[in-house]
Amino acid sequence: MNIAIIAAAGAGTRMASDRPKQFLLLAGTPVIIHTLKVFEQCESINEVIVVVPAAESAGFLSLAAKYGLRKVARVVPGGATRAESVKRGLQAIRAATAEIVAVHDGVRPFVTVEEIDATVVAAQTNGAAILVAPVTDTIKQVSDGRIMQTLDRGELRRALTPQCFRYDVLREAYQAADVTDPSVTDESVLVEKLGVAISVIDGNPRNIKITTVEDLAIAEAMLCYGSE
Repeated sequence: MNIAIIAAAGAGTRMASDRPKQFLLLAGTPVIIHTLKVFEQCESINEVIVVVPAAESAGFLSLAAKYGLRKVARVVPGGATRAESVKRGLQAIRAATAEIVAVHDGVRPFVTVEEIDATVVAAQTNGAAILVAPVTDTIKQVSDGRIMQTLDRGELRRALTPQCFRYDVLREAYQAADVTDPSVTDESVLVEKLGVAISVIDGNPRNIKITTVEDLAIAEAMLCYGSE
């Protein structure tokens, strides 16, 4: 069984809203629901675990049912950091039946079914795979307010989600992790420490993470453009 953990426990402080960003409306529907609808359509994912703020956890299954999201099996209250939240989602998985775990940001609603499927398949083959996008800007390494060097952007990629791993690989990575460390911003950095090779799947730069008011406006425009 392949399980998706949707990390949606952030407070959204940069959004300047009294509601977490994942529950703000995008074209009249909560951002998190847009994201979950993609996984609902994805044949490579059998079950979904959603990690949300503790205050939102009690009513989330009802919200999911309202939108016909039948794959949402469990809702887990999140922790103080992203890593702690994902670990709680991981602990809710039935180990006996788990094969691939796909971790995805709840505020990335523009991921496609094809991208999810491709990343899952690569993880099934290689044990670990993440979705990435090219870097288009010139990137400088800076120290003490000065440029140290210009990095070769041809060798650089932006890490997207989903990030997919065999269950035993991800469990081992989290067993060794300090989940209170806020600098642990994705799963691949933990798996890298195990010495596991991680495959990359080219993703679309449209797979943006909605974290600011400007991002939400861009997402609205993307939906409008996509519907034309």
